[in-house]
Amino acid sequence: MENLFFNDYLCRKRNCIMNKFRFGRYREADAMSDLISKNYSILSVLSRLGIALGFGDKSIGEVCRDNHVDTDTFLAIINLMVEDNPVISSPEARISLESLIDYLHNSHDYFLNYRLPEIREKLVAVLNEGQDDLNKAVLEYFDKFVAEVRKHMLYEDNKVFPYVKSLLKKENKDKYAIGFSKQHEQIETRLTEFKNILIKYYPAQSTNEINSVLFEIFNCEKDLASHNAVEDYLFLPAIEELENKTGKAL
Repeated sequence: MENLFFNDYLCRKRNCIMNKFRFGRYREADAMSDLISKNYSILSVLSRLGIALGFGDKSIGEVCRDNHVDTDTFLAIINLMVEDNPVISSPEARISLESLIDYLHNSHDYFLNYRLPEIREKLVAVLNEGQDDLNKAVLEYFDKFVAEVRKHMLYEDNKVFPYVKSLLKKENKDKYAIGFSKQHEQIETRLTEFKNILIKYYPAQSTNEINSVLFEIFNCEKDLASHNAVEDYLFLPAIEELENKTGKAL
């Protein structure tokens, strides 16, 4: 009952926001270089969609077409990231689930095989000598957080994405309940707790080094939140629409 209530609340909240904010800040004709200069966090979107730098003064639409990236999907992602509220690029925008799955899968690979291992490596390097018990507790907490992230992302890679692809091919005849918004909140909460533990309780000997690690954690926290928002506000609604077309219910 609790999950049903929570999912219903998220659905109503999402629909309210999406109806209110019909237009995103950036459009297809805007220069890609202007977008990046004003929003450096979009660099992560470019890398996960295979878009290299060096596009000169080309528009967002031109760069997307040159790189075989669905423009509406790109605009939906970046407008969601740069606005205070989730948005879609235009009333006519159609999200490409194939493109969105590629983006999300590449994001999972980035977090699990690069970003989180890099943070752990930097964390180990700044831990104080002679505080074995405290250091062990810090690393165990971080490792449990990473394990939770890995379990969630592999669930999506191995279960959710194949299910959606089967719907797109009209091969699936079974209902499948997808619900990971609450898991997103739990993951974000655990990372916030870990960050606060370091801030409040870890007596680092080098302020510069521990602050550098905290800076990485803050950035990762923001990046994870953006990733989760893409799933909650773009991916899930697109799946719902597809399921409605195929006579299935989320």
